[in-house]
Amino acid sequence: MTVNFEVADGVGTIRLDRPPMNALDTATQDRLRELAAEATRREDVRAVVIWGGEKVFAAGADIKEMQGMDHAAMVARSGALQESFTAVARIPKPVVAAVTGYALGGGCELALCADFRIAAENAKLGQPEILLGLIPGAGGTQRLARLIGPSKAKDLIFTGRQVKADEALALGLVDRVVPAEEVYAQAHAWAARLAAGPAIALRAAKESVDAGLETDIDTGLTIERNWFAGLFATEDRETGMRSFVEEGPGKAKFR
Repeated sequence: MTVNFEVADGVGTIRLDRPPMNALDTATQDRLRELAAEATRREDVRAVVIWGGEKVFAAGADIKEMQGMDHAAMVARSGALQESFTAVARIPKPVVAAVTGYALGGGCELALCADFRIAAENAKLGQPEILLGLIPGAGGTQRLARLIGPSKAKDLIFTGRQVKADEALALGLVDRVVPAEEVYAQAHAWAARLAAGPAIALRAAKESVDAGLETDIDTGLTIERNWFAGLFATEDRETGMRSFVEEGPGKAKFR
């Protein structure tokens, strides 16, 4: 398998495993979509980590494979490509990317599908598709601009340049920079912390933010209001409020 899936302590780890650079060929893309669906479906998975291993996250698409594709072939394939990444972005649970080494092209786009990105000090991120006479095709023009703003996104997309971890942090492209040997442990700890939280409320929070960003503020407020009221029907809400009143904040044990 080019991508593996393991679950421990409520955290599912989607592990890219296509050495040496985790190039994202069509089989890997399809496997990502399958595992995103599995992570969504499984009740024992409460949060997700996406990881490429100690040396590299993903250096991008498989260029040799793409070189042999003509316009008609890519028209047929591009929808499935985007669907694979969108499936990861729409996992209704907290998702963190543990980024080591290169996260370029499709690798950067995959990291953009996470809710939170922890990068190694040696990480390099970018969208170099322009250097191939292309543009990002797995969500890069859309998710990158929404994350760091259109001007900064255009700089990276127009030039195809790579940014090191410190600049990526300054841009808001990653959220934390740590030593390479600590990336996965910190990502798993972040995910495990949220895995112990109220699952339905976390899903509500993620959907409210993500869906709200795609619409006007009044519609976004309606999404928020409906989720907020709906959570009053959950056991977790009862547990959280009872614990707050009886023990103080932050001590609730959610099932």
